[in-house]
Parts: sequence; C-alpha cells; structure tokens
Amino acid sequence: MKKILFLHGFYASGQCVPAVALRECFEGEADVITPDLPMHPKEAVSFIRGLIDSEKPDLLIGNSCGSFYAQMVASVVGVPALLGNPYFQMAEFLKQRIGEHQYKSPRKSGNQNFVIDETLIEEFTEMEAIQFNNCNLNFKDRIWGLFGEKDTLAHFEPTFLKHYNKSFHFPGEHTPTADEVRNWYVPLAKELLSALQMCK
Repeated sequence: MKKILFLHGFYASGQCVPAVALRECFEGEADVITPDLPMHPKEAVSFIRGLIDSEKPDLLIGNSCGSFYAQMVASVVGVPALLGNPYFQMAEFLKQRIGEHQYKSPRKSGNQNFVIDETLIEEFTEMEAIQFNNCNLNFKDRIWGLFGEKDTLAHFEPTFLKHYNKSFHFPGEHTPTADEVRNWYVPLAKELLSALQMCK
C-alpha cells in the first residue's frame, strides 16, 4: 500500500480537518500519516526528515506552513509533493500575531497552548532565506501547487511558479474543508501518484 505523509498548518495538528479527511478518503488505498509537527521550524524539518527516513512515504501533502516544509524537503529526499496554499513568508505572518495562542485542533500531547515570540520569528526568517536553495530541475514537475481562490491569507502562487510548473486552483479558502479535500486534494494526489508510477 502507498504511504502519504500529511504536514499540517501552523495552528493545526495531525487531527485537523484536512488530515482526518485525507485518512478517510484514502482508507484501503494508502496509509496516510498525519503527525503533530513541532512548532519551531528547524525542529519541525528535522522531525519530518526523520519520519521520511523511517516511513518512506510515496507522497507529501502539505497545507500552509506544512507546504512550506514540504517544499524544502521534497527535492532533497526525492519524494514528490502536493502543496496546498503554501505559506512562504511565515515570519511576516507571525509578526502580526505575537503573544499567546491555542492550536485549533487537538494535539496528542494534550498541550493546546503556545507562544509566538521574537525567537520563533527569527527562526522562520533564517529558514525562509534558504527555503528554495534545494530546488532542482528534476523536480519542477513533481511538486504541484494547489491554491484556494478565496484564500485571504496566502498569495504565493507567483512565487511558486518561479520554481515549479504545475499549479491548480480550487474554489475554497486557506484551510480546505473536508469536501474540498475530497474533491480537489485527493484527485490531484492520486494523479500525482499515478504519474510517478508511470515514470518508473
């Protein structure tokens, strides 16, 4: 059975709506792994790399900050990716939200509280400066972007298209609903997996 690793957004968890919808949609077809990601970016990328080494997924699917991470690791580890509403300027996003917050979906640790501070912002700033360093020509058609037409948060399709070739739209907002995952994310994920199978 195929394996898919889903990387959630900054305020989310492995139990967010897109994660649950993906697991349900691929039941019996693919094992969808939906971990809680560490809040700090270097720790998150290290965690993702370790998970890829151990689980060997066939595909990465990200949303928002999860797509930011997926883009950075996909070419390096040789795993294709579907980037849902990628957020390539997380530091700017966080600068407007300094203070205490709560995750919007349950975390396995039970800790729902976190703090956005200057240290976290600086970590994202450092990572953003090198986020496209590992792009390579062989992956221009193996990393696909999916952009919500009503997304009021992320507007990074032009940035995406400077590095990759395949961009798609869906009539939704920044965080997809279960129906949007079913109708847009899943078919594209299956198409990407099928395209890879034909290349082997």
